[in-house]
Amino acid sequence: MLAGKPLIAHTIEQALSARTVGRTIVSTDDEEIAEVAKYYGGEVVMRPARLASDTATSESALLHALDYLHQQEGYEPDLVVFLQCTSPVRNWDDIDNAVEVLIEKNADSLVSVTPWHGFMWQKERGGVRSMNFDYRRRPRRQDLPEEFRENGSIFVFKPWVLRTYQNRLGGKIVLYPMDYWSAFETDTQEDFALCEWIIKKKESSSRV
Repeated sequence: MLAGKPLIAHTIEQALSARTVGRTIVSTDDEEIAEVAKYYGGEVVMRPARLASDTATSESALLHALDYLHQQEGYEPDLVVFLQCTSPVRNWDDIDNAVEVLIEKNADSLVSVTPWHGFMWQKERGGVRSMNFDYRRRPRRQDLPEEFRENGSIFVFKPWVLRTYQNRLGGKIVLYPMDYWSAFETDTQEDFALCEWIIKKKESSSRV
């Protein structure tokens, strides 16, 4: 439960409210998740357990859902908007804005990002190295080149991209920058608490 409702419900409701999304489909192997998804208005594609293991990729689940819909209904979407339920703090218009960016830029796939301004280091065998700057000639942080961090919230792609590359990204790729408060994922207990605070803050502001 997150801010009074199941974690997955936040993403389902966001997808249902987006005018550019025609169908909201949840892929899962879990009956309880399936029931919750249906309760909140989502359609469900049950996937086999082998595609829901700790090592299974999101791409395998996406391909299964696309193949299932094509085989059962002859249905092929123009675009796939892939929303991970672990990123529940999107703004109400982020989904539509992301789709519009992809269309306007005549792109094949899109990934949501958050602007990043900082010095990055990486551990190496026997030491460390600076990644996006030269520590021997340290620049001012504001002079670093513009960089973005993938935030895991929104991916949009044409179905052929997934089938061709076995990847959610391919062809002409564009970025959709999101604001700082939309960047968080529920990967840790601390993240979960922060996301809950953000959602409650947004709900309070909208009531005012």
